[in-house]
Amino acid sequence: MPSDRKLAAVAAIAVLGLSGCATPGGLAPGQDNFGEAVRQTMAAQIIDPAPEYDTPYAATSGTQVAGAIQRYRTGTVKQPASQGISTLGRQSAGSGGASASPGN
Repeated sequence: MPSDRKLAAVAAIAVLGLSGCATPGGLAPGQDNFGEAVRQTMAAQIIDPAPEYDTPYAATSGTQVAGAIQRYRTGTVKQPASQGISTLGRQSAGSGGASASPGN
């Protein structure tokens, strides 16, 4: 019996040792995979020329865009209303409370 255990242990060690010689990814012996990570990264960065989105784009008006570009070029951009930190996420209409100053 002790020799059977030794034989089983030697066989298990041999199987584990030989499994380390297996080629990863199914490459043939002698075939290298140098640069494969770079090629996979480059493939992941390719932009889809015809993407399909679940939600449609927001509707825009050409006249509004043209007006915005003209205001940008002439330096008369409409500044958005400032909002203090204390009023973020709150509705100002009908609240009846004091509004925060622009510096908040």
